[in-house]
Amino acid sequence: MTESGELGPTLRYWRDRVAPAAVGLPGGGPRRAAGLRREELAMLAGVSADYITRLEQGRATSPSAQILTALARALRLSAQEHEHLFLLAGQSPPTTGHMSTHITPGVQRLLDQLDGTPLSVSDAAWNLIRWNPLWAALFGDPSLLVGLDRNSIWRHFTGRPGRVSHTPEQEIRFETVAVADLRSATARYPSDPGLRSLVADLRTVSPRFAELWDTRVVGVHESDRKTVHHPDVGPLTLDCDVLTVPGSDLRIIVYSAAPGTEAAERLKLLTVIGTQTMRPS
Repeated sequence: MTESGELGPTLRYWRDRVAPAAVGLPGGGPRRAAGLRREELAMLAGVSADYITRLEQGRATSPSAQILTALARALRLSAQEHEHLFLLAGQSPPTTGHMSTHITPGVQRLLDQLDGTPLSVSDAAWNLIRWNPLWAALFGDPSLLVGLDRNSIWRHFTGRPGRVSHTPEQEIRFETVAVADLRSATARYPSDPGLRSLVADLRTVSPRFAELWDTRVVGVHESDRKTVHHPDVGPLTLDCDVLTVPGSDLRIIVYSAAPGTEAAERLKLLTVIGTQTMRPS
């Protein structure tokens, strides 16, 4: 329950400071304030405008952790503001024992502004959280994927279809470092039920994963080289670099091609045709 009465006014303040253009919305036309309208915040957070109204007026008093996280993303809150939002709503902030899925304003700006580079964001267990349009055009539209099908390690070890191919050497290297990275995550987030369930399920369905897991090797997945087979522009051999967001352990996965290469030209072509030919992965 929210007891301080500060949740509503704070939400209004945060809503008012977010410029529509900063979240990809048109800012033209008459507006009573420079920030987001309630309807716009509702659309970004995936809730109803009426619910936003009731929250701001203090008539909705028990927002769930999922709604609070969605609001924090839509409002581009900092890590400290994200924690404060939970406290205002009478909720315990996400603890270090659980993985964070909070997209910081800086990470969101990367997704918005680096539109010529395929980018995606995953949590510490490699669950896909966010992506930009060029990433979706390169790998296929992930919006219809749900549950474990959004986890890249699960998809690899269970043989899900995809556009990436590895040489035998690349596959061994990827599998080894991916499992080592996941084991490191279990030490950082020992109380996260989703992470524990993912590991248990992978050990059950994939003998190869179980074999690697039992080596108890730990590590960090930082870079790779992948060949992506696109149905319209052909194969692209790309460098894959993994950046970790300080304080949240989110992974920003960046794909790039060396200048002057055929892959670079094909990536430029993909930025032109973009989502016009985007298909499911």
